[in-house]
Amino acid sequence: MGGIKRKEAPVKAAKDVKKQKTVEYKKSKLDLAAEQEDDEFGGFDEEVAPTAKVPSAATADANKKFKLETSSAEAHAKQRQQARERKAAKPHADAIQRSKKIWERLRRKSHVPAAERKELVTELFDIITGRVRDFVFKHDSVRVIQCALKYADKTQRRIIVDELRGDVKALAESRYGKFLVAKMVVEGDQAVRDVIVPEFYGHVKRLINHPEAGWIVDDIYRQIATTRQKAVMLREWYGTEFALANRDAHKSSEKTDETTAVLKVILEANPEKKRPILDFLHQAINSFLQKKLTAFTMLHDAMLQYFLALDPGSEPHAAFLDLMKADIETKAEAKDSNDASGGGDLFRNLAFTKSGSKLVCLALSYGSAKDRKIILRCFKDTVQLMAFDQHAKMVLVAGLDVPDDTKMSGKAIVSELVAQGVDDDEQRLNTLESVAVSLTARVPLLYPLAGVGAKWLLNEQDKAILDEVHAIRATTSKKDPELRRKGLLEYLSPPLLELVAKRDGSLVKSSFGCQVVTETLLEAHSEASVEQRNAAKLAVAQLAEGDPAEEEHVAQNAPAGRMLKTLVLGGAFDPVSKTTKLSEPRLGFAEVLYPILREKLVEWACSPSSFVVVALLESEDVDEKVKGEVKGALEKGRSEIEKAAAVENGAGDELKAKKGEGKVEAGKGKGNAGARILLEKLSG
Repeated sequence: MGGIKRKEAPVKAAKDVKKQKTVEYKKSKLDLAAEQEDDEFGGFDEEVAPTAKVPSAATADANKKFKLETSSAEAHAKQRQQARERKAAKPHADAIQRSKKIWERLRRKSHVPAAERKELVTELFDIITGRVRDFVFKHDSVRVIQCALKYADKTQRRIIVDELRGDVKALAESRYGKFLVAKMVVEGDQAVRDVIVPEFYGHVKRLINHPEAGWIVDDIYRQIATTRQKAVMLREWYGTEFALANRDAHKSSEKTDETTAVLKVILEANPEKKRPILDFLHQAINSFLQKKLTAFTMLHDAMLQYFLALDPGSEPHAAFLDLMKADIETKAEAKDSNDASGGGDLFRNLAFTKSGSKLVCLALSYGSAKDRKIILRCFKDTVQLMAFDQHAKMVLVAGLDVPDDTKMSGKAIVSELVAQGVDDDEQRLNTLESVAVSLTARVPLLYPLAGVGAKWLLNEQDKAILDEVHAIRATTSKKDPELRRKGLLEYLSPPLLELVAKRDGSLVKSSFGCQVVTETLLEAHSEASVEQRNAAKLAVAQLAEGDPAEEEHVAQNAPAGRMLKTLVLGGAFDPVSKTTKLSEPRLGFAEVLYPILREKLVEWACSPSSFVVVALLESEDVDEKVKGEVKGALEKGRSEIEKAAAVENGAGDELKAKKGEGKVEAGKGKGNAGARILLEKLSG
């Protein structure tokens, strides 16, 4: 390529370039703006050397001549001077300039001592008090008010809020002022929030559609508003009369806790308004869906209320389901579209909110087999993310518990949930283990194994959603629930059994991991996974090797002890029948565990996991010959078991002796409960 080499450039020019680069690198734009008194132009001055390729000598002479003829440096200087003069002529120019200097200092929190910060905040409030409104509608000075809110005390924050009373809506619609509204509700206490949130009453429907105010109003609704405030805001989706009523309620000092946003209740109280309200709400929802604005929590709440107010099986009910599915492109549409996702943003956004996830679960329940397939297709590549979300996890549970086609649901959900597509075995097991031991993510993973009756897996809210889903499923699905469960186990059993066999040591260190091991060995079985089940069973049994008196031994771990006890019993306890429901096919865990415990049986009977030995005597899944050997070994170590059954370390003996109650009898006190039961069985 042509051009002049670097060495032929003028020496002075090269030095200027190097010096200018150093200055530009060390100082930020904010620092330069502060030094130049917030110059609006930020143009080049005569001292700035060129940063492009160095010109030749002839080109440099031409540029120098052009510069002298045009006097651009002088023109730029004149422009900067005019900018300063315009700023100085504005109202409160000196106050704003000083406040910005204070902000420049305060924003560097780690560089300002606490005493100096307190003085600066006091000075800042002396400047802005009575002038807050003059600051908040300018893009630069509004940051000063945000800084003041950050470091203010309760009284100072209230000063700012009181001065802005009546301007909150305008601030929310401002490109920069909306951040101040967010700062006020986040930094302020409940009294401040009770001032700000009602400012939106009567204007929610308009503001939620505003490009600037929409997200801030929705965030306040989702995170800040109280239950009553949410109800008041949501009611404005039901018609203009509700918005007008909210404006009047805002003006009135009276408050009532009877306000409800449950549309079904409102329509029952006003049956004559059913059609106008439903039409208004449907139109509002449709407007958002057509604009692809599907991420608002308030929209999700409104959609759920509308859906629950419709009669199941009615024409509007079916039409609303079709409206939701319209967001999903067909294969032909997706092929012609530039969007590779194929649509479905509505369902993906719905899944991550409380009302939205319930709506998706109901849509899956009411939908046909084809509807369920295209809805679950929306969640491709997001299953892992959904599993760790408190709301989206229930969509996965419904996606497994409703479709009759277990092959489809297994591929759509289970394969991603267990990281089947990951080629690296170590990475795949790490991912699966993180899902299995998570309080949230384990729900869709273990639900096909444990079922809806597992109180340790599902909370009351999740169970209520599933009960509603099951009631609908009874009318829309044909497959027997047990057959559906067995079909899902064909996909779940191999990866879970592999996890238990290879990560048994790390799983038993936590109570969640112990539950995974228990449910997997008891329930995760299929015709193709018999050998895997035996390998996992042996791996878990080998954890019991060694001296149970050692501190790090599995016998000293209470969750692990409960796990081994349940596995020896061969099934989970059924609270209804008061018996142990054995798994089918039988687990036979005692067959591999007893040979390991045989030499240390008495030590196990005296350990915190003594109930494992009790299970060997009580379980229907243990051979009678083994039970006889266990009793014989325990008889030989009876004296040690009696010591363990008494109050530990003699502390109870000393306490009772002081109280004059004499010695502690065997089988009473605070000793090893499992050892006391074993003594009773030996005596019987």
